[in-house]
Amino acid sequence: MARLPLRAADVPAAPMIVWHERTDDREAPRAGTAAGMTSIYAHSVPGQPVTQWEPLADHLSRVGEIAARFADVFGWGELARLAGTLHDVGKASKAFQAYLHAQAPSCDHSTAGARVAVAEYPLPLGRMLATIIAGHHAGLDDGDGIDSRLDPSQRDIPAFEGWRSHAAPLPPMARLVPTRRFAQSAVPGFTHAFLTRMLFSCLVDADFLETERFYAGARPVSRGGYPTIAVLQARLRAHLDGLSARARPSPVNAVRAEVLAAVRERAALAPGLFTLTVPTGGGKTLASLSFALDHAVGHGLRRVVHVAPFTAIIEQTAAVFRTALEEEAGVLEHHATFDWQAAGRIGDDGIGLDPASRLRRAAENWDAPVVVTTAVQLFESLFANRTSRCRKLHNLAGSVIVLDEAQAMPLPLLRSCLAAIEELARNYGASVVLCTATQPALRQVDGFEAGLPVDDTRELAPDPPRLYRVLRRVAVERLAGLTPDETVARRFVEVPQMLCIVNSRRHAKALFDRIASLPGAVHLSTLMCPRHRRAVLNAARASLRDGAPVRIVSTSLIEAGVDIDLPEVWRATAGLDAVAQAAGRCNREGALAGAGRVVVFEPADAPPPRELDAFRHAAEEVLRTHADPLAPDAIRAYFRGVYWRKGPHLFDSPRLDGDTWPILPAIAERARTQAFPFDSIARAFRLIDDTMEPVIVPWPASPDDDRAQTLLSRIAAMDRPLGDDLRRLQAYVVPVPPTLRARWLALGRLRPVHPLLEGALLRLDDDMDFYDPRTGLRL
Repeated sequence: MARLPLRAADVPAAPMIVWHERTDDREAPRAGTAAGMTSIYAHSVPGQPVTQWEPLADHLSRVGEIAARFADVFGWGELARLAGTLHDVGKASKAFQAYLHAQAPSCDHSTAGARVAVAEYPLPLGRMLATIIAGHHAGLDDGDGIDSRLDPSQRDIPAFEGWRSHAAPLPPMARLVPTRRFAQSAVPGFTHAFLTRMLFSCLVDADFLETERFYAGARPVSRGGYPTIAVLQARLRAHLDGLSARARPSPVNAVRAEVLAAVRERAALAPGLFTLTVPTGGGKTLASLSFALDHAVGHGLRRVVHVAPFTAIIEQTAAVFRTALEEEAGVLEHHATFDWQAAGRIGDDGIGLDPASRLRRAAENWDAPVVVTTAVQLFESLFANRTSRCRKLHNLAGSVIVLDEAQAMPLPLLRSCLAAIEELARNYGASVVLCTATQPALRQVDGFEAGLPVDDTRELAPDPPRLYRVLRRVAVERLAGLTPDETVARRFVEVPQMLCIVNSRRHAKALFDRIASLPGAVHLSTLMCPRHRRAVLNAARASLRDGAPVRIVSTSLIEAGVDIDLPEVWRATAGLDAVAQAAGRCNREGALAGAGRVVVFEPADAPPPRELDAFRHAAEEVLRTHADPLAPDAIRAYFRGVYWRKGPHLFDSPRLDGDTWPILPAIAERARTQAFPFDSIARAFRLIDDTMEPVIVPWPASPDDDRAQTLLSRIAAMDRPLGDDLRRLQAYVVPVPPTLRARWLALGRLRPVHPLLEGALLRLDDDMDFYDPRTGLRL
């Protein structure tokens, strides 16, 4: 595919949707199950008479109704209803009915509706419908793949005459315009491509839910039962009032109270884009949740989606939320390390492993009041093409999305991420909060041409520069030259309470081995399962409270969201935002007589990863030229170095098939034809290049702890494992490289957790030979 510069003047204008509000009556005739129609079915029930099968007319009507309800939130209900009406008309063919009667193999039934769509409706709506319908099982395809399916000379499909008898009458174009105004993105074609994916989400989720309802044998299937947003708001306020009453007077607690009061007051602002800039230790996590719930209640928004940069911290965030909102509040954790669709091999029939589990179902489509997820899960889903990844997207409309540590968005995908954020706020009624201690220069008013249209009037925190001055608790120094591990180890001997953060799991293990014999020495990395890490952190916090030695070597997982407080922190050279996060673990409560010590060093024994180069070089310049490298003016200078001085290619340059392949130009060059390359986009959009795969480690907290083994035995003994049990397995997941996982599987060191899960979830041998009790999995 040719790579084009992203300039609107170079791209032919896209065919325009009529972006006006519709005010006419929305009711239209619906298909029924009239006499003579019931011999055509959408779904069969093995071993049951045809009277128990689902008529095609019923399925098309119900899927259309559900899809319309989903899309009504962003104004496109009637187009989604039409997609539901047409999606399975190919099942009217004799070939498919023979398949249901076990008289023939399965056949293509989704191309039929796509061909009807382009025959009945012009660009862009006809093409959009065809793309959605053709992909509702296999996923959204590239434009040339759709073209081949639409061309009868290239693809023969079973005749499906008579389908109109089972579908609602097709509406005229005038009935398909949206009920709210849509604004076009500055990127040609992006608004249309994004709308296609959102409508696809509505269709596939409706199809999954309706099929699940039919096979469950009851109507409707209960997927709710959560407290309302207003109830959660009241619970959080009561929790925060209790924290305030118990807090001791201090400058830090005064700032936290001030921040909380400010975000509550500004929750009345109109939905859209916001920033929340609060130094580490200023109470961002609960303040952002408070704003989100207040804002949602005040503006009728539906849910809160809290997005953390790393899998390692979402468990702690979710635990904080459950404590504040009460256990049954419906706080859903969902991240890429443990994907319910992949784990359960949930197929296109929509049948999952456990129809009774609300949270497992909610993980499929984020139908929960509070979702805690990762940037990987959110953004890769926003650019995905598979049904399992896309079906939740429509639930982002009319939601509050909090992007915690917003500065962590990767440079090669930055413009694509910003385009998606702006689109959600502009056309889908979402409010997006960029929440960070070091607000990146991602705004147009900062001079970043491709930045977001948000200014200082949308800052939720009261006077961020003053907050920084009040909360300043550390002094940062940069060691000259290269620092060998031996130097760091000697400092650990001298300082009984100290943290050192390095850039890789390998370096963390090597440095820990040097200090392992010292009192209080502990190791933290993702080579340890979450339950193991949690136990180590809890023990370290208890030792700190008792004044005992605590010497921690950790990867960056400890930087964001981990509440721990040490007097001295060393940080291997990285971006200045990482230094600021490391500083947030030093003198966190301001209890020291003077400033805490933060030392930045360049390891001699472990060169920094190349992907950190842009951040590291920009940080080095600021460290040389600013007395306080964490002050707001220094942070602005740092992000200028990261963002402003780089060429445009830096911000949209993922790799596909070994070559750089900018996503936004690929969309723009197809704006006129609407033949967007959805499959190629999904393959190119990877926030993490080195994909890891999960291994279940039954780690025992003590010699007599058999909780992991009991859980695994219970799962193995069940015909269909409970979703809640699978969720508990997250506490025992360790991510490993796919090649290593495959080798261990071939050697018999791994085996499936359950036959239904195939190779998706593998457990380590019970003898735990490969798991060190202090440092985790031995690679």
